Amino acid sequence: MSDTSSKPLPKPILFGIVTIPRFIIGVAILAGIAINIANVIGRYFFLEPIIWAEEIMIYIMVWTVFIGSVLVAYEGQHLKMDFFSSTLPSPFKEIVNFIAAVSVILVCLYVIPNNWTVVELMWSNDQRSVVAELPMVIPHFALLLGFVMTLIAIAVRFQSHVKGNLTSEIDNMVGEYGGDGEDIVTTLKN
Repeated sequence: MSDTSSKPLPKPILFGIVTIPRFIIGVAILAGIAINIANVIGRYFFLEPIIWAEEIMIYIMVWTVFIGSVLVAYEGQHLKMDFFSSTLPSPFKEIVNFIAAVSVILVCLYVIPNNWTVVELMWSNDQRSVVAELPMVIPHFALLLGFVMTLIAIAVRFQSHVKGNLTSEIDNMVGEYGGDGEDIVTTLKN
């Protein structure tokens, strides 16, 4: 991930905002795939499904979504209606981008303390899921961690969000391999 601003981010911040979320998502997806395969084998070959599999896979999906939102926020790749704002002249474009970035920060600042309360309640009451009896603090903590890290991701690249000059690895690859209209597959073969 490259930031086109003048100063590159320190490696520990980049590690915490990009590498750790990627690792968490990778492990979660692999665990979900393993549970799903084991459930299919148990259901169709042994006629004994894993009764907690779907519930755990839903919690895995919750983790991947909220931790993935950190990467999306860092790269500025979230879904947005920027057709109008991208055509605005310079001062107005930055104003709209500033409002959007501040809005995300305000949402994070609202959700974090409220979700902290929920996580504390889940922890103190030792509330568990119905089938797997998993402590409910685990899926709720994904939301808290995701919003805290999203807030950090937006804050460390706030200037780039406002200027609208964020690039990601995908943008760089498309520009490098397919930017001049060539077919990416043809370029990769050469």
